[in-house]
Amino acid sequence: MYRFFFTLVFRRMDPELAHRRGFRAIRLVGSVGPLAALVHRVLTRGAGAPVRALGRTFPAPFGVAAGFDKNAVAVPGLVMLGFGFVEVGTVTAHGQPGNPAPRLWRVLDRQAIRNQMGFNNEGAAAVAARLRGLRATPAGRALVVGVNIGKTKVTAPDQAAADYATSAGLLAPYADYLVVNVSSPNTPGLRDLQSVAALRPILTAVRSAAAAATPDRAKGPVPLLVKISPDLSDDDVDAVADLAVELGLDGVVAVNTTTSHAYGPGGLSGPPLLQRGLDVVARLRSRLGPDPTIIGVGGISTADDAREYLAVGATLVQGYTGFIYRGPLWAAGINRALAADAARVRPAAVAS
Repeated sequence: MYRFFFTLVFRRMDPELAHRRGFRAIRLVGSVGPLAALVHRVLTRGAGAPVRALGRTFPAPFGVAAGFDKNAVAVPGLVMLGFGFVEVGTVTAHGQPGNPAPRLWRVLDRQAIRNQMGFNNEGAAAVAARLRGLRATPAGRALVVGVNIGKTKVTAPDQAAADYATSAGLLAPYADYLVVNVSSPNTPGLRDLQSVAALRPILTAVRSAAAAATPDRAKGPVPLLVKISPDLSDDDVDAVADLAVELGLDGVVAVNTTTSHAYGPGGLSGPPLLQRGLDVVARLRSRLGPDPTIIGVGGISTADDAREYLAVGATLVQGYTGFIYRGPLWAAGINRALAADAARVRPAAVAS
């Protein structure tokens, strides 16, 4: 049914307009508590396979990647549809409109998306206020919400650490984990911050700001991860992993969109990214060892794709582009398949 609707309606519509309209529907239904609860019960029946990571129990391993809900306006709606957790953002210290339109394109024959959005968001103070409201209720506190932060476009590279720290200080009190995004291709110079020399002071500043903003956090410091590009060389992936160990980071998110494509400017997401994403996650796991959390993202369209990420070392998995092409039942379906896998493993473990 959704594929028919997508072909008939959404693919004839400007991609960004289609996103806004679909997103508005998710937000509205998710804001009606009893209706959202009913939809959630129906969609997520049999879709729970809890994962303990980052000091929290994630109700299911498959979540929505940053970029879908930039301003934390639809977290309950996305959980309603079966995502186990939501990573909001990317949020910058100061609100910004992003790049001029058009800035979002479909690559239909690959079921991929190309974007040049440029971190359009309302800014850290506005998003923090919204998350504060969400966390004011027991239901809101029960949701697992990560916050992805990036550099404001107008901030000079030598001021990047302070810019990230501003966002961390405002958002850490409401985040289950923070992700430092230095890997989007759509903010000039951002990927240069992935070098170890540039990244170390940013991560150090973010950690200090987050700790200062949450001195009484019962669960300890807010977990800190870094999100990296699929276009890093293997040696650079190793260098980031080594830095993560050196600084005691809680994990890595791999990977962001790729510029290694022939479709035009901007980052490409979706199935063309799958193999590189798997390779980077496997490399990270071999370098990091068994403990740090790795969130695998990039090219997940099916439950089998998610299984591949978990098999090569991901702790949790995320998607976004598949949601556009496969519709509102997609996340619950993947989490249901992963829950069935977990149920088959548990009896075997008990028997042994």
